[in-house]
Amino acid sequence: MDSHVGSGKVITAPLITEDGRPIKDPLVLLEATSSQNTSDSASTSNKNGNVVDDSADQITDKQIIEWKLTLHQIGLDVLRTDRTMVFYENKENLSKLWDILAVYAWIDKDVGYCQGMSDLCSPMIVLLNDEADAFWCFEKLMRRLRGNFKCTDQSVGVANQLQYLASIIQVLDPKLHDHLETLGGGDYLFAFRMFMVLFRREVSFGDSLYLWEMMWALEYDPDIFFAACEEASAHKSKVSKSKLKGVRHFGKWDKENTKNGPEDTEGPVPISVFMVASVLKEKREKLLQEARGLDDLIRILNDVNGNLDAKKACAGALKLHKKYLKKVQTKKP
Repeated sequence: MDSHVGSGKVITAPLITEDGRPIKDPLVLLEATSSQNTSDSASTSNKNGNVVDDSADQITDKQIIEWKLTLHQIGLDVLRTDRTMVFYENKENLSKLWDILAVYAWIDKDVGYCQGMSDLCSPMIVLLNDEADAFWCFEKLMRRLRGNFKCTDQSVGVANQLQYLASIIQVLDPKLHDHLETLGGGDYLFAFRMFMVLFRREVSFGDSLYLWEMMWALEYDPDIFFAACEEASAHKSKVSKSKLKGVRHFGKWDKENTKNGPEDTEGPVPISVFMVASVLKEKREKLLQEARGLDDLIRILNDVNGNLDAKKACAGALKLHKKYLKKVQTKKP
């Protein structure tokens, strides 16, 4: 479909115009691997100053046009992804990341490519040498997370998680919740990125892998984990069959969720929500004392970037989860 995909290059300039005419842009020519002689072809300049190749066939398929228009944006994002890592000093590794995101943008026509996907895909490239293995692991990951990227003018993809977060903070720390509402942050949109890229910006690369494994393991309902721990410590015995049955139940729920995509049906609150709650708890005093507006709120939370202690945050999230469950259960009639 496009000779640049799989060529070992990363495209950072537009390939075509919005009406499907190929662009003979100097940057594209520099990065392209095509051996075609373009010096003799007829060309004109469009209103944006791009040189349009009049001799090339115009693309009329709207889906192909839309896909090709995203390829240079993917390239720009790829160059910004994990740029401090030595691994990406090798341009071959950058091109693998671009290839995978370019192909995924084509096969998932409903979502396509969105900013943040490169952060999710990068660990697959680093961990898996084979590009095909990395692609299919990323594709499976996106089955879980693609809903996060489905945004409209009325809602964002992580809206459910933001609502969960608001409810949890309101239960566990009403004072902080009221303060955030006063600042105009009652919708909790300031936590949008944490959910979108699963804390890739807040913790180091290695710690993000630690967090991901912990969060996905606990999707099998963390309250079962706590109940099992309490039973084991109290009776020094194995976990009962009923609890193992519960684990199997949530295993089936997770498989269906992964296969078909998340729906609006009731399921366990993602542990990632309690992770964000633990970050807010850690910054609680600073938020209450120093935040006088949304700018202050964002500035204080941005201080977390790259400095979040993953293990401490995990421990805090599990404690908050346990505390939240107890409070909710005591409120029930």
